[in-house]
Amino acid sequence: MLFGRTPVLPTPEQALEGRSEPSFPVPDRHTVLGTPLLGPYPEGLEIADFGMGCFWGAERKFWQLPTGIHTTLVGYQGGFTQNPTYEEVCSGLTGHAETVRVVYDPREISYARLLQVFWESHDPTQGFRQGGDVGTQYRSAVYTHTPDQAATAEASREAYQKVLTAAGYGRITTEVLPAEGRTFYPAEGYHQQYLSDSKNPDGYCGLGGTGVTLDAPFETNWGASCPTGLAPAPTEE
Repeated sequence: MLFGRTPVLPTPEQALEGRSEPSFPVPDRHTVLGTPLLGPYPEGLEIADFGMGCFWGAERKFWQLPTGIHTTLVGYQGGFTQNPTYEEVCSGLTGHAETVRVVYDPREISYARLLQVFWESHDPTQGFRQGGDVGTQYRSAVYTHTPDQAATAEASREAYQKVLTAAGYGRITTEVLPAEGRTFYPAEGYHQQYLSDSKNPDGYCGLGGTGVTLDAPFETNWGASCPTGLAPAPTEE
C-alpha cells in the first residue's frame, strides 16, 4: 500500500480484523511523571486526544509542559481494527492514527493551551505524512470528548488556518472528530514515554512545526467555548 503510492485509508471491509483483547501489557505508571497511565484518574481531570505524526515526540511535547498535566500515553485511534499492534498499524490496514492521550487538570491548564501546543508542534497541512514519516497513521487529528472541546478545536483550526495562509502554507488537513466511537487503544510498553531520559533521550523524533505561532489575541474569536483562552483556568475558592 505504501510503496510508490499515496497512502489511502482502508475501508472497514479492507481493515484487519484484530482481536477482542490486547495482545500485550501496558505499564502501570508514567516513566517521567510517575502517575498511572490507565487510571483511575482523580476527579475533575479531563482527557484530550491528539494525532500529530510519530507519537514519540508528540507525547514528549505534552509531558514537558510545566503545569496541569497529570499523565500522558500513546496509542492508536480513529481506525477499525480492534486492539491493533504497532506492526498492524504501520501496515496501513487498520485505519488508525498514532495519537497521544493527555490527561490534564483544566483548573491549571486550558484545553486551548493544549491546542496551541498541538498546532505549533507539527505541520497540519501535510495529509497522510509528517515530515519524512509517510502513512495514514501519521495524519493530523483531534478527537474531542465534549461539545466544548469540539467547538474550541474547530475554532482553533479556523484561526490557525488564517495565520498559516498568511505565511504561505496550504489547507489544513487535520480531522476534528468526536472521540466517541473512536476507541483509543494504548500502544505497546516500549512506545510509552519512548523519548524519556531513562529510555531513549537521543531517540528519533520526526516532529517539526511550521514556525507559525498561534498567538493569544486569536482567542477573542473563539467565543464562550474558550473562556480562559491560553491562560491557566482560575482555581475555585
